Amino acid sequence: MRYLVTGGAGFIGSNFIRSLLGTDPEATVVSLDLLTYAGPKANIAELNRFDSHHFVHGDVADETLVDSLMGDVDVVVNFAAESHVDRSISGSRVFLRSNVVGTGVLLDAACRHQVPTFIHVSTDEVYGPIVENAVDERGMLNPSSPYAASKASADLVVASYRHTYGYQAIVTRSSNNYGPYQHPEKLIPLAITRLLEGEPVPIYGDGAQQRDWLWIEDHIAAIRLLIEKGTPGETYNIGTGTQTRNRDVAKRLIDLVGVGSIEHVTDRPGHDRRYAIDSSKLRALGWAPTVGLGEGLDRTLRWYRDHQEWWQPLVRR
Repeated sequence: MRYLVTGGAGFIGSNFIRSLLGTDPEATVVSLDLLTYAGPKANIAELNRFDSHHFVHGDVADETLVDSLMGDVDVVVNFAAESHVDRSISGSRVFLRSNVVGTGVLLDAACRHQVPTFIHVSTDEVYGPIVENAVDERGMLNPSSPYAASKASADLVVASYRHTYGYQAIVTRSSNNYGPYQHPEKLIPLAITRLLEGEPVPIYGDGAQQRDWLWIEDHIAAIRLLIEKGTPGETYNIGTGTQTRNRDVAKRLIDLVGVGSIEHVTDRPGHDRRYAIDSSKLRALGWAPTVGLGEGLDRTLRWYRDHQEWWQPLVRR
């Protein structure tokens, strides 16, 4: 199997490649990444230990480049995305280029080359806030932030290619990921790195926002299952089904570190209070989360404690 993985230097993309090439000796991967702040070169250096990995530095919205990489590809997995909500609020244009235009460029090339399998990786944030219960894949798209709107737009681009051209890409919508190699602007690595440096953990508003925290390897297992067993043209939610308040996540990390405090800061505009997705459709294929939040936080803390040379240059920028 020959894979084209976009966003291969990022958090989820690099973990996916590491898992795939570490367990499938028949796989080869071409990864494409622009190497923005969220895709550090250290990730690529670590991936290049695999002889079956070839990295290409470039923009997912570059039509000529993308077309040149698409020949003889069996699977496209599109992780490429600007993903930080705060950054989308201060400037949305780069999100539109990467998340929307880039998705369209990939779909054009995949259609042209008749790539058999295309996985478009989206987010539960496209559904917007869920006041009660959980939303399944039939839920209305109701994004709140420019980031979520760009991802919802990309999902609609995928749907348009399904209906107009008959190209049956799979869409995944996962809950909040965490684990090794995540940029320390996101809540869990931000909290960990602050605590390790003796600083308080900043929490927006009252910290009662609820999120479903998904261990990175469980997300990757879901994507690999869908490559094998997913129905082309379908959408699949990926989540644990359990929600935890942001301030409680911070408190659990403080307990694990043994010292620290929370600093409540002004909430960001339009901050969704609760996300909750129903993953029954994926579970029917045999997937289930294997790592609970307690174990996952402990593993993540130990990784950041042992890899300070990886994250310290990122927080010093």
